Amino acid sequence: MLEAALRKAHSSSVRPQPVPPLLQTLQRYLTALEPLLPPEELEHTRGIVQKFGCPGGLGENLQRELIKRAKHSHNWISDWWVQWAYLECRQPLAVHSNPAISLPKRDFTDWRGQLVFASKLIAGVLDFKAQVDSGRLGVEYIRGQPLCMELFPQLFSSCRIPGPKHDHVIHYGRPRRGPAHITVVRNYQFFQLDVYNSDGTPLTESQIHAQLLRIRSQSWKTDKQPMGILTSEHRHTWGQAYTRLLRDKINKESVRLIEKSIFTLCLDSPVMRISDEKYSSRMAAQILHGGGTFSNSGNRWFDKTLQFVVGEDGSWGLLYEHATAEGPPIATLLDHVLDYCKKPDRMRAPLIPLPMPKKLYFYINSEIKWDLEMAKQNLDILINDLDIKCFNFQRFGKDFVKQLKLSPNSFIQVAIQLAYYRVHSEVCAACDIASLRMFRGGRTDYIRSPTNQMLSFIRAFDDDAVSREAKVQLLREAVDAYSILTKQSLMGQGIDRHLLGLKLQAIEEGLSVPRIFMDTAYGLATHWKLRTGQVPANTDSVMCFGPLVPDGYAVCYNPQQDHVHFSITAFNCCEETNAEKLALTLERSLHDLQELFQPTCHPVAK
Repeated sequence: MLEAALRKAHSSSVRPQPVPPLLQTLQRYLTALEPLLPPEELEHTRGIVQKFGCPGGLGENLQRELIKRAKHSHNWISDWWVQWAYLECRQPLAVHSNPAISLPKRDFTDWRGQLVFASKLIAGVLDFKAQVDSGRLGVEYIRGQPLCMELFPQLFSSCRIPGPKHDHVIHYGRPRRGPAHITVVRNYQFFQLDVYNSDGTPLTESQIHAQLLRIRSQSWKTDKQPMGILTSEHRHTWGQAYTRLLRDKINKESVRLIEKSIFTLCLDSPVMRISDEKYSSRMAAQILHGGGTFSNSGNRWFDKTLQFVVGEDGSWGLLYEHATAEGPPIATLLDHVLDYCKKPDRMRAPLIPLPMPKKLYFYINSEIKWDLEMAKQNLDILINDLDIKCFNFQRFGKDFVKQLKLSPNSFIQVAIQLAYYRVHSEVCAACDIASLRMFRGGRTDYIRSPTNQMLSFIRAFDDDAVSREAKVQLLREAVDAYSILTKQSLMGQGIDRHLLGLKLQAIEEGLSVPRIFMDTAYGLATHWKLRTGQVPANTDSVMCFGPLVPDGYAVCYNPQQDHVHFSITAFNCCEETNAEKLALTLERSLHDLQELFQPTCHPVAK
């Protein structure tokens, strides 16, 4: 009762998310189109937008309904957004949706160290969960404003369930009497591991370690089918296979235990040794998709909200399902786990015999066997199509940018657009993520680039006729413009969720999709060739995920004091994109920007 009261009190202190003014959003939409469209196309779109927003027009009517919705709902856009962006999306979760975070390598190199660390990791996550369940997790703030903490309880004992037309999320967790087990998977074999004693206390690290040793002894490499591969399929295909799989009672019990588990621990087998230069890219790929059907992809259940991955070589990380989880709560969880891992285990294990971890069995008939073979083929095709390049830019970090009195995030965004322009001779629609946790039930909105100021700087930067002083001024204007957009989105005044809400409101009312959303300009403006994301982490972690479009890139970055970690992904099937080339160009662009302020820097080879 106490934790429920604490949550209710906190929830009431967080503001509801506002519906931005209609004309403000439409004007900002047109401004966002200016760097992307030629003048004649922009004028055509301007006419469509003005008609949509005219007094008494369709836009005003839809806006009025959105305001009513906001008054009578927990959050006027979040449920729609999750449904539209995630649950109705039919692409595979692997690569396309689930973000992966690869964390700094630990100091072990064999299975013994793997199990010791995994035991500590499990204990750390359970310790965090105890804080969430009891209401002891401190409320987070930004600029003095309390942030919504509603996502934290949803992280545990939750799972996405596939469906033929759309998925849904089931959450089994309750502060009391919720599931008491995690899932451990090794060599494609799943185990139910109870992590609480009969009196409700969590197992100690030594107890967990003893149970992991038991699991290891029961999971030698066999000809077991990699059932987890099924969850990597196209959602419609997996939805049909899911129905077939659950017709059998044994399969249904095993699947339900995986879905209900607090989280999943993936104990990965060793992978082929690789050069230090390529190690970070390989590890990011291992966390993201498991490396393929002949590697560790069978050790995943991609529908699960939280999957911690621990390799035998000291590599580890986290894969999370995006319909339920967002980056900032995940970062808070990981910070807690990392702090916990620094503490010695002082708890003595009770002298109580523990039940043997339960192996989960599957009955595989000819239909399921066929589903598995198709899933294996499709996942390997997807993995081979994905190009991943991770690198650590070591010439400077966020401290250098702060000394220039500029925003590090906005500075890096300008560098990314400059690199893209140098590779492709154009700017493109790009989205960065702004958290809306300042509002009750808030999820995210996009921060759009490029801006007019960014385009002016990019065009001038490689022009020898433009003076260094002029370039510095243009850079400052580009960074400041992006910082303003960032602030607008964080305050709930971004344009993309509002435009989506207007579109979905029209569809809900049974109207035709408004012309503004059928316009080619809207298609271009939402064809995100650059999907970017900053990792809000205090450690040297690398986040990665796949591009949003076939001819695009995903660029993640983690700025630390004196260096920045980057990951870049692209699809090999697109001849125009190349992750390696963009990475090299981004590295050179960052150095060139540094040299703009410090002309004595050593040049990077072009």
